[in-house]
Amino acid sequence: MKAYCGWLVALTLGACGVETAGTAATAAALKKQEMEQAQQNQQQFQQKLDQTTQQMQQRAERAGGEQ
Repeated sequence: MKAYCGWLVALTLGACGVETAGTAATAAALKKQEMEQAQQNQQQFQQKLDQTTQQMQQRAERAGGEQ
């Protein structure tokens, strides 16, 4: 009976470890997706910033040429 209880405890704890590993893997995958999305957002922001800066420079050049 003691051996049976020992095996039952070992299996139960082992199952918890597998569940924990699966949860950690899922969390890591979600964090990776979040990081990739943040990088894409940063790239889009940088592109928009570059476009805006270029437009401002062009307007400044035109305004300077009109004086």
